[in-house]
This record gives sequence, structure tokens and C-alpha cells, in this order.
Amino acid sequence: MKKWKVDKPFLFSIIILMIAGFFIFSSASLGILAKSSDKYSSIAFSQTVLGLFLGSVAMLVVSKIDHKIWKTYAFYLLFLAIALNILVLIPQLGFEHNGARRWFYIWGFSFQPSEILKLGFIIYFAAWVSSVKSKMETFKFGLLPLIILFVISGILLLLQPDTDTFMMIICSGLAIFLAGGGKWRHLSLLILSGIIGIILLALTRPYVMERISTFLKPGDNARGSSYQIQQSLIAIGSGGLFGRGFGQSVQKFNFLPEPIGDSIFAVQAEEFGFVGATTLIVLFVFFATRGLKIASRVPDQFGRLLVVGIVIMIVCQAFVNIGAMLGVIPLSGITLPFVSHGGTSLFITLLEVGIVLSISKTQVTQRT
Repeated sequence: MKKWKVDKPFLFSIIILMIAGFFIFSSASLGILAKSSDKYSSIAFSQTVLGLFLGSVAMLVVSKIDHKIWKTYAFYLLFLAIALNILVLIPQLGFEHNGARRWFYIWGFSFQPSEILKLGFIIYFAAWVSSVKSKMETFKFGLLPLIILFVISGILLLLQPDTDTFMMIICSGLAIFLAGGGKWRHLSLLILSGIIGIILLALTRPYVMERISTFLKPGDNARGSSYQIQQSLIAIGSGGLFGRGFGQSVQKFNFLPEPIGDSIFAVQAEEFGFVGATTLIVLFVFFATRGLKIASRVPDQFGRLLVVGIVIMIVCQAFVNIGAMLGVIPLSGITLPFVSHGGTSLFITLLEVGIVLSISKTQVTQRT
């Protein structure tokens, strides 16, 4: 085993995504500025100072910490995350917006505890799998603990409701489960359970059924449930090959819902065209492949599983967002990592990649 500096190609991909995200967000937020300068100031401060600046500091600090310390405090972090997600459901504490109670409102800024739950889940489950090792093939030590974690996370997030975050936790959990030696037979059982769960959600949660119906029939109700996907496709299509140019998006002003949120990829595609949109996708692909290469070279199982969980979580979120804006999967409302508005989300994302950078310092074979 040899000690290295942080993985430079992976760090490079992070820096490029941060820079690209900053410029894309800056342009997309002009639609907010045109309507309210006060709201724009608050959003810009949250994204740049609380998210980008403090997140960069957190990434730098965490990248210098031995990643094994996370295993020591895994249970406490998960416990804290669960406690925060319980507290946010209390009307006197949690802030409600558009029928969802997902935020704490502190000193004029919102904080989303589900982001802490994502990180807490990854760290704890990676710690658990690395502890039980060969017992992962058994139901008691492999599948059952994952189901318990899924149930706890699902109850907390569906009560908010935050179905999208729950889906990301499922993606990272399954990735860690497989990478840690879980049985494919158990994975098939989880997938079947997931399909049944989606059907039940669609039957009990009208907004889930509406998303599925909109995906299957995007041309129906163009002024209602299909409005966002219609406007997104118009924005992407009008970008052509090279786009309208930076800051020149038309859709972000009066047409696209959430132009700085889940619709931000459509703004980017309108301004930078097919070439710009493809470049962003390639950046995420490189981020994923380099991250998984780091995982393949980590000598300890906890570090390896931690990288897998973090990288898969971020990349799944990116491609679910992009796929939804392109109309190839149902609309999810999930944001684009490194790019969309969300100080808490950006801060936690940068902290997570800081953990990966820390783990990348330890390799077992020659790097390329």
C-alpha cells in the first residue's frame, strides 16, 4: 500500500463541475433577479457563500482527514440525521412550502435535513457492510439491515414528503450492497419489492401517479401537469447545436418552472446547445468512471464502499434530473448536483467529494 496525494483527475472533474455550475446558476438566476432583487440576493448568498464557499472549505478540510474516522462515528451521524428528520416534521420547527415540510428556517436561510440523512445512510451502511464482511451473503446480516435502513429512511422522507431523496438513498444502498458482496438473489427480491412499492405509492400518492401519467402521455394537459416537461423540451430544442449564448435563455424568465432548481439543465441546454449539454453529461460520466476507479484501488473495504455509495448517489441524482428534463424518465423534481440552487445540497455534495478525495490518497496499484 502506498500513500498518494489526492487523485488529480477526480479533483479536476470536481473543479470543472463547480465552475460550470456557478456560471450556469448565475445565468439561470437572472430570471429571479428580474422579478425580485431581494429574493435574488438571498438565493445568491445561499448558493455562493453557504454552498460554494463553505462547501469548498469543507471539501478541503475533509480531504485532509483520515476517512476511517467516519466509521468510528457512523452510528452517531445516522442517529443525528434521523433525529433532524423527525424534528423537521414538527409544525413548530419545520418550514412548509408547497405542501412539503422538508426545511428548517434558521436566521433567514433554509436547511434541508434530508441531505444529512443521505450522507449518514451511506457512511453507516458502508461501515456495517465492512464490519460483517462475508456474512453479507446471509439474510440476517446482509439484506435485513438494508431493509431496516430503507424502511426508516422511507418513513421519514415520505412523511415530508421527499420521494426523490428516498430514491437516491435506494440507489446508493443497492450499490453498496452489491459492492459489499450481497447476493444477486437478494437484490432481485429488493427490486421486486421496489416495483410493488412504486405501485403502492402511485395508488396512494396522487402526485406520483400524476408524474407517471405525464411521462406516458406528455402531450396531455400541456397547461397543467405536462407544462414543465413541455417547456423544458422547448428550451432544450431551441438551443440547437451551439445554443443562444450565455445569459440569453428566454425560457428562464416566464416559462420554465424552477429555472434554478430541477429545470436548470433545460436553461443550460438552451444557452449552450447540444454541444454544451453533451459536455456537461460527459463531465458527470468522467466523474463517475474516475470515482469508481478510485474505489477499485482502495485497500480497505470501508473506504471502497464509501466511495461507491457517494459516487453512485451523486451520479444517479444527476442523470435522473437530466433524464427527466429530456423526457426519457418521469419528472422527479430532484436537483442537478453542483449546479442547481440549494446551499445545503451543494455544501453536502462538496463535503462528500472531499471524503472521496481523502480516500483517493491511499492506493494499492499505480495510478494513471
